[in-house]
Amino acid sequence: MDRSNTARAPFFLLWACGACLRLTVLAVPPVISVIQKDLNLSGTEVGLLSGIPVVIFAMFAAPGSIVIARMGVRGALVGGLLIAAAGGMLRAGVSDVWQLYLATIFMSAGIAVMQPAMAAAVRDWIPDRSTFGTAVYTNGLIMGEIIPVATMLSLVLPFFDGNWRLALGVWSLPLLVTAVAVGVLSRTKTPAKAAPVHSGGWLPKLDRKLNWRIGLTLASTTSTYFCVNGFLPSFLNGSGRHDLIGAALTAANIGQLPASFLLLLTADRLQGKRWPILTFAAISSACVIGIMFSASAWTVFWAGLAGFSLGAALVLSLALPPLLCKPNEVAMTSAAAFAIGYGFAMLVSFLSGLAWDLAGHASAAFIPILLGSLPIFVAVPAFARAKEA
Repeated sequence: MDRSNTARAPFFLLWACGACLRLTVLAVPPVISVIQKDLNLSGTEVGLLSGIPVVIFAMFAAPGSIVIARMGVRGALVGGLLIAAAGGMLRAGVSDVWQLYLATIFMSAGIAVMQPAMAAAVRDWIPDRSTFGTAVYTNGLIMGEIIPVATMLSLVLPFFDGNWRLALGVWSLPLLVTAVAVGVLSRTKTPAKAAPVHSGGWLPKLDRKLNWRIGLTLASTTSTYFCVNGFLPSFLNGSGRHDLIGAALTAANIGQLPASFLLLLTADRLQGKRWPILTFAAISSACVIGIMFSASAWTVFWAGLAGFSLGAALVLSLALPPLLCKPNEVAMTSAAAFAIGYGFAMLVSFLSGLAWDLAGHASAAFIPILLGSLPIFVAVPAFARAKEA
């Protein structure tokens, strides 16, 4: 391998790993209505299926750092990719909802191991360009959200003659290819050189107000994003607009792309200020209301605007720990915030499914989603005061 290819390899690996964080997860929403009909799922069961990944992400937010310390960055990424790929392929053979739940848990556990490893990979692979490296893998993550929702109904599902099981299983192939690429092309510190693990020091501290403030900010954006993706297809299907599902999901995810480019240009001016986060949060909450009261082309518009505002708010929220914490507290604060955020998203997903069952219409699922988007308005002003102090 020549020197130019070697220099480009870390960026390719970061982008590919970022995409793999979402490919197998976001392959489900486009076919959720098909799965619901085939397995005879209730609204609550649909909510559980949509929420399993986020609760697994919450549970593994802190333990992932232990895996990195013991296996190194490359080992953690390769192991996480292989576990996620295996779980994704298991979905191709499920016969009931409980088998689908178990396969989803297995898949999500692999992705959960990868998430904390990405920041460590940036540090190890390209320490002189860490900001750009983070932007690269974030762009990959966004593309990993867009590609499945844009192609599942139009290309992948028809290729397998409407077999949703095989259509889900095929998304494991990119993860397998990426695992091989990381194993062959990456350069990383050995586990012996990794940071030592101190007993009891890796658990997230949930008794700190700052952790909860950051966690609630992430909770609002995370729960709204995942639940909109999870319940939008059923809402449109129940409203007789199945034809809009692909377009609405694509808009919700591709809307993040312009937000990511905007933040690349303006991040230094916006980070640490409360008004941008509050503005984007207000827009996303308004979009949830817009979706609730529309089942037309306007739904696609609201979904796209929601994707834009949630993508921007998420990037600004992720920047809060390094802005407000001491250097040696950033990792644990982030771990606690992720645990709170993903746990909250699971709760909102469950309540949304329950509201759907009680009301008898999928539009009711958006009431908990709307309420779940509101904590950010209480948390963000506190960040501003903490930063000023």
